[in-house]
Amino acid sequence: MSASSGHTDIRVTGWIARLPPALRPYALLARLDRPIGTWLLFLPGVWGILLPQGVPVAERVRLIVLFGVGSLVMRAAGCVVNDMWDRDIDRQVARTAGRPLASGALRMRHAVLFLAVLLVIGLSILLQLNGLSRILGASSLVLVALYPLAKRFTWWPQLVMGFTFGFGAPLGYAAAAGHLSFAQIALYAATIVWQLGFDTIYGFQDMEDDARIGVKSTSRLMAGRAKAFIGTCYALTGVLLAVAAGLAGTGHLFWPVLLLPLFLLWRQVRALNPMDPALCLAQFRANREVGLAVALAFLAGLIAV
Repeated sequence: MSASSGHTDIRVTGWIARLPPALRPYALLARLDRPIGTWLLFLPGVWGILLPQGVPVAERVRLIVLFGVGSLVMRAAGCVVNDMWDRDIDRQVARTAGRPLASGALRMRHAVLFLAVLLVIGLSILLQLNGLSRILGASSLVLVALYPLAKRFTWWPQLVMGFTFGFGAPLGYAAAAGHLSFAQIALYAATIVWQLGFDTIYGFQDMEDDARIGVKSTSRLMAGRAKAFIGTCYALTGVLLAVAAGLAGTGHLFWPVLLLPLFLLWRQVRALNPMDPALCLAQFRANREVGLAVALAFLAGLIAV
């Protein structure tokens, strides 16, 4: 099955279909039909919140709740920005042709107003964090704005995505600890290479259409050596998570629990097939379980320090 044969991950059934017709395009624009993106933005923030030692449990819980809401809102905002930049490209790609701006279900003025509402909500959440977190959160908007342009100028847009979606890791650490550290740097690096790997898998779905219209991607660049590349990304993820935990003084239970996400990543590499879009989408989505397993490892490390 090729991308050009009509493969799409847009879901217009289920609870989306029960919304009032006027609201459905906004829900699709925000990707509310596909919560996996929110999970993949949220989980690095959870890792950052769980990494530093000596943070009260109640404060960690408060931050996780705030980051959950913030991830939903800012993921939606990022999708709006992405679709505003890419609406002409999206019309030419089978997987994205049904997006509201590409299909004409919404116009640019609708997207701008919706984006403004999302950013106001995001700001209200950011103001509940400490000063360092506010600075970091505001600076992340530069990445959110520029990421959609990466595919026009570099073969490595998935790496730019890693810097963007992985920003929750340093933000979560700063919110919990009130400072930055080498442990936080290692955690951010782990998040970046993890997301580089799984977003490259995601991009395998679009290779035919991307080649036809001239869109660059790590997926196209690495298709001939996909297992080696994804395997390297995931191996580096494991090493850098271990470095972050070691630098932070994480407890000994972290180490056996870390074997679970590493096994899940190995299983993805073993089964990888860039020419199977449905499998690539399933493997991309499976990274929610990977992220949850990493969070479980950090939580275990807090229980036994």
